[in-house]
Amino acid sequence: MVGRAFFQSRFVCQPTHASLPVRCRFPARGGDVSRVEGQGKTGQDAGTPVPDRTLAAAGLILVYAVIIGFTDNYVRVIAAEAGLWQFHATRSVMAMVILGAVAVPFGLRLRPVSVKAVAARSAIHGLAMLIYFGALAFLPVAQVAAGLFTAPIFVLLISRFVYGEAIGPVRIIAVAVGFVGVILVLGPSAMAGASVAAVLPVAAGALYAMGNIATRRWCGQERAEVLLAGFFVALGILGVIGLAVLHLAPVAVPEGAAGFVQRGAVVPSGAFWFWTFVQAAGSLLGVGLMIRAYQIASASRVAVFEYVILPASAFWGWVIWSETLTPLAVLGMGLITLAGVMIAVRARAET
Repeated sequence: MVGRAFFQSRFVCQPTHASLPVRCRFPARGGDVSRVEGQGKTGQDAGTPVPDRTLAAAGLILVYAVIIGFTDNYVRVIAAEAGLWQFHATRSVMAMVILGAVAVPFGLRLRPVSVKAVAARSAIHGLAMLIYFGALAFLPVAQVAAGLFTAPIFVLLISRFVYGEAIGPVRIIAVAVGFVGVILVLGPSAMAGASVAAVLPVAAGALYAMGNIATRRWCGQERAEVLLAGFFVALGILGVIGLAVLHLAPVAVPEGAAGFVQRGAVVPSGAFWFWTFVQAAGSLLGVGLMIRAYQIASASRVAVFEYVILPASAFWGWVIWSETLTPLAVLGMGLITLAGVMIAVRARAET
């Protein structure tokens, strides 16, 4: 059931979910966002209204957040012995094997409409996730997630200043609130330039936003499985390139997680294989549940629910690693969430 839900073709007509967006119909003002296009083998024809099941969608998003918050907290275990590049290369192979295993049963088609568009979008998102996972080796998951979830703010800014889209006062206020939240979460060390790692999540959020815009503008006709495969292939290629560069030009590697980015290929332990597989499977399962949530409820409502990944990540960090956040960081996370709520509510009011 999860596999079938994962590959139905209505996805996130909302800017924060780039790893697996698919073709969506963006209705004109006043249009019905519950009508979907290209549902595939789901038992519903294209254009058939989907009942709005908001509470069920909230439950699916909660499970998604719990899964992703849990798996991402164990990246530091992988980082203790292996490198970022080997992790991505291995994880991509595992994910593609899983994707290939479900392709035949679910009738998936992996041929893109535009190879160039899919490749460009995949490269942008691949870089975003490369930075995201690199930062996980040095920072708490909640802090990294908070930086990544600035993507909706960057989407608004890029849409306004690059594509000339109008932004009303509510969205401007949301951008300001979110920016203050980012400053509070990152802390004074990042603002003083003392920690490059602390500002990396925001860079990932900016790239994530670019990829989300590319999804809608460049890849509107692509199927979910095509974009999913492109995403993992891009990360796999980046991983192989990183391994090759470090093999040809090795550098000094600090011990443990501090050497995550500089470390080349190693002979990993069973823990690496286990947690990397958990990462691959968890990503597919978690995002599959998220997609299903967007299929059964209004995107502008589900977008608000997804910000639960911030406290979920903080919760797992506390349970697994006894990590706590400063009061300012908690306040900052609240402001980022508030900014997302403002953007989503405004988007709903405009539909």
